[in-house]
Amino acid sequence: MKIVAVTACIAGLAHTYMAKSNLEKSAKAKGYEIKVETQGAMGVENRITQEEVDSADVVIFAVDTNVTDRDRFEGKKIITVGTKEAIRDGESVIAKAEDDI
Repeated sequence: MKIVAVTACIAGLAHTYMAKSNLEKSAKAKGYEIKVETQGAMGVENRITQEEVDSADVVIFAVDTNVTDRDRFEGKKIITVGTKEAIRDGESVIAKAEDDI
């Protein structure tokens, strides 16, 4: 499975990057390919290209705020969770993505 994800918290600091780290760890443990874009205090980092969106099986938004340029993901299956859920239980977020495809 190929996953693209966006993480973003209100402050754009710790939770954004902790969610990114846990999603990457949880996806890789299952053997899945994942790219995570962070939308934090430093702006958009590791930006997901349209080609990556198009080839992804599922999109995960682990966010507590709005996603910048959300229209890039139009037409894709999107799982939306809070950053805390991605931090606490990344495995269940990946499981939701599996169930949705």
